[in-house]
This record gives sequence, structure tokens and C-alpha cells, in this order.
Amino acid sequence: MGQNAEILLAEPRGFCAGVDRAIDIVERALELYGAPIYVRHEIVHNRFVVQSLRDKGAIFVAELDEVPKGSIVVFSAHGVSLSVRDEAEKRGLKVFDATCPLVTKVHVEVKKMHEAGHEIIMIGHKGHPEVEGTLGQALGRMYLVETIEDVENLQVQNPDNVAYVTQTTLSVDDAAVVTRALHERFPNIVAPKKGDICYATQNRQDAVKLIAPQCDVFFVVGSVNSSNSNRLREVAERLSCPSYLVDDPAMIKPEWIEGKRSIGITAGASAPEVLVQNVVNRLKELGALSVRKIAGIEENVAFPLPKELSRKKLRGIEDYVNTI
Repeated sequence: MGQNAEILLAEPRGFCAGVDRAIDIVERALELYGAPIYVRHEIVHNRFVVQSLRDKGAIFVAELDEVPKGSIVVFSAHGVSLSVRDEAEKRGLKVFDATCPLVTKVHVEVKKMHEAGHEIIMIGHKGHPEVEGTLGQALGRMYLVETIEDVENLQVQNPDNVAYVTQTTLSVDDAAVVTRALHERFPNIVAPKKGDICYATQNRQDAVKLIAPQCDVFFVVGSVNSSNSNRLREVAERLSCPSYLVDDPAMIKPEWIEGKRSIGITAGASAPEVLVQNVVNRLKELGALSVRKIAGIEENVAFPLPKELSRKKLRGIEDYVNTI
């Protein structure tokens, strides 16, 4: 590491309001109902968070047939298809829905577009849980595209009657390119009334764009299966800054920072701050001398919990009750 190496901490970084809410739902369900609480898929894409909840009594399952009839189940922040909701009802499961409200917004858009008779195109990554959940909102066929080539090869029944939505955690720049291609291919395409990429995704990518040009190397704290964390690493890479995705400080190799004087750090929306501090401490062990926060957009977003999980005198707040 270069002499007097400095760590630049991006702001905002880490947990977003949707992730905070999802984790809170699992924790409060455990407090009120006791273990086990079943969770379909990882509540958020971070192995540290998942293990912490598992230690408290959460049981993570791939599908609902692994959940005993009549049990409590939490749907992950990524959302689920209509068929999953139907299955939960048939099995008599008590459901707490931790779907991010911004993902729910996209689901509502899909429903309205379908009711208006549109063929619907989704911009997103194949196989991602959010994409699977959103594709499962349409009673008719939906099309998934990820690249310009996908748009060029797409065949729809009526090119004059299509609409589109996007995954909430995409690269802002990549989504813009595909969106332009859709508008060129389908001039009458109907867009969402408001952009689907969430505020936290936008803000964290903008923060990386601000500081990556000042850095010799960049670290994104997040798990490999986190879409928004991977997009942050790609943003830094495109700004010609060597970048690494890590969720354990032990992953950091001394040669990655050898001769580097300025080290950037951010965290994906599903990565807790404790992991960021662990990475900072590791870099200090390797010779970093100072830490400087680079201010970005201040976030003051909070999403309410389901009424049934709200209760008085929680966390020392007198007579506090969330409402939806």
C-alpha cells in the first residue's frame, strides 16, 4: 500500500429502507411468535444477514412445500409470483410479506398494464428472484430482455401495443441503453409513470461515480448473489478503477492494494454497516492511515411494517405503532 493511503467512504451506502423493513419483519415475527419462522428464499441477498437470522430461529426454504401446513412464512424482499401466494393460501400458511414496497409498485404496474391489454416487456436479469416474482404477476405472457440484442430479437404479437417495466436493482446506465432500444424498436411503447429503478440503487451508483475517479482501487461490500452490489462494482470498473466485491475482510489480498494511495469503499443495499467497518479495519491493518467520508444524497426513507407486527413500547418508543 502506498504511503499515507486514504480510505474514501461513499455515502449513502449499505442498507436501504426495503432491506431494513424486510429484516425487521423477520425479527419482529420471531419476537412475537417465536421460532421457527420460515422464510421463502434469502430475505435479502447477504449471507451475513441470513446467518444472523438463522441463528435467531429463522428457517430459510427454497419453496413452500418445505413449510409445514399452518406455519408462519415470510416472503423475501424480492417479491413472489401470484402462484406462490395462491399456494401459501392453499397450505393454510400465515404470511408476512416483506416484499419491498418499490417492488410491489412494479407488480401493480404490471397488473394495470395487463388490464389495459398491453403485451408487457421486463428489463431484468434472468433467474433473479425479483424478476421471477414480477414475471409471475401477469396473467398473460411477459417477455424478458436484458440486452440490446434481446430487444432486436424480440418478437411480439402487436408491436403497437406493448409496455415495459424494469427490475429495481439494475445498473442505471445499462437500463437506459436497453430502454432507448425499446423505444426505437417500439415507438408507441408505454413506459412506467415513474422509473422503476429504486432510489437506493440510483443513489449508491451515483456515489460510486462521484468517488471512483479519485480512487486507485475500489471495494464493494456485498455478497456475490446481490444484484445491486454487482452493479456497483461494474460502475467503478467502467470508470477504469480496479474493483472487488467482498463480503469478508479475509478476502482482501495485500497485492490488491499494493502501491495504492486512495481506496474507495461502498456497500450494496443488502450489506450491513458492520461488514463495512470490518473491511475498513482490515485495510488499516494493511497500512491505510485515514478514513474520509464523501457525502452524497442524504436518505430519509422509511417503510412501515405490517400492522400485525407493530406494537407499543417497541425499542423504547412510547406508544409507537406503525401504520400502513
